[in-house]
Order: sequence, then structure tokens, then C-alpha cells
Amino acid sequence: MVTEAPATRAQALAATIERAITEQGLQPGDALGTIESWRESSGFARASVSEALRLLVDRGLVEIRPGRGGGVFVARTGPVVRLRHTLISVHGEATTLADAIAIREALEPLLVLDAARSRTAAQSRALRGKLARLESALDDHDAFIRAVWVLHEQIAAITPNEMLRAIYLTMMHIISDRAEVAVSDANDTDLAEDYREHRLAVHRELVDAIEAGDLERASRAVAAHAEEAGA
Repeated sequence: MVTEAPATRAQALAATIERAITEQGLQPGDALGTIESWRESSGFARASVSEALRLLVDRGLVEIRPGRGGGVFVARTGPVVRLRHTLISVHGEATTLADAIAIREALEPLLVLDAARSRTAAQSRALRGKLARLESALDDHDAFIRAVWVLHEQIAAITPNEMLRAIYLTMMHIISDRAEVAVSDANDTDLAEDYREHRLAVHRELVDAIEAGDLERASRAVAAHAEEAGA
């Protein structure tokens, strides 16, 4: 039996602070105390509190302002999940979306190999249709990311493993339901376009490998996909 690793103190405190933001209806710019006040209320060491706040800063939930009048504040950008080259604004707790993405990524190799083993001609045509949708969304970052998710849902539909498919699709539904909008975090428009072109090539190879039924090629394709996880 596989048991879930317990959360670290920093992770537990980050979840507590995130719940406080949601349950108290705090708005962007509202104060959340200081590092010292969170140290006193939690009883954790300063290093654990600092790590918890770093996690929340990385998720775009809080910002830390130095100096007089400074402290911890709800981020003005609102909850986001940061992926490579993509920022996803979120309904509710960002942690839930980030966890769903992590589970999706862990299941990806199993699904791709199952698809390569099991695909039918009709399923291959369906994948091609979703790939065409991805190609047509190349100029819109949000539409492109969502088209990627739709393509992966189509891959998941191929596996004969019903439990694997159900878990994966549940994670995908959480992701699509909670994500408000996905935007590029690259300041350079050309870089953002290059990123989408690259990801399109990665997904073309993924579909080609599945359609060919080549397990070694499929393994290489899913490894290339994982190199820049998130879409």
C-alpha cells in the first residue's frame, strides 16, 4: 500500500494561509500580518514560515513588502498557478489546481503507452482532429493551452484501464474548471510564439508515435513532453 507523504510544516502553513484568504474573503492588497506574527501564531521556526510564504509568492497568492508599513499582503494579481511560460489565473485555491496538474503529469507516461498499444483507426482519427484544433489555436495562448488539454483528454479516452482513465480525466476536469485564463509569462511576444510552436511540435510527435504504435518512440515523445511540463 502506497501512503501519501506528510506535508512539511511549510506546506501545512501555506495551506492554512491560503484557506484564510479564501474563507475571510480577503481582497488583493489586504494585509496578512507579518513573518513574525505568523511565526508566533503557528509556533513554527522562522525558516519554516519564510518557506511557506515563498511557496505562496511562487503561486502568485501573496506578496511581501519590505520596510515600514510592510508585511505580507494578498497579491494584487490574484491566485495564479505558474507553469513554464504560462500563468493560469485560478478560481479558489491555487493549491488544488497545482496538485491536479502534478497528478496529471505523473499519469501521462502510462496513458501515452496505453494509447500506443491500444489505439484503433477511429481513435487515431480523433487524435488528429484534436491536433488540428491545437494547430488552429496557435495565435491565442489561452486557446492553445486549452486545446492541449483537450488533446490529452482524447489520449486518455483510449486506455482500456478504466480506473486510470477516470483518475486522469477527473484531474483534467479540475484543471479546466478552475482555470480562468492562461497567459504567457514571457515578456517577449516572439518568445511566447516560439514556445507554442515548440509545444505544437512536441504534441505532433506524441500523436505520430501513438498512431504508429511504436512504444519506444512514444516513450521518447512523452519524455520530451515532460521536459517542459504544464501543457
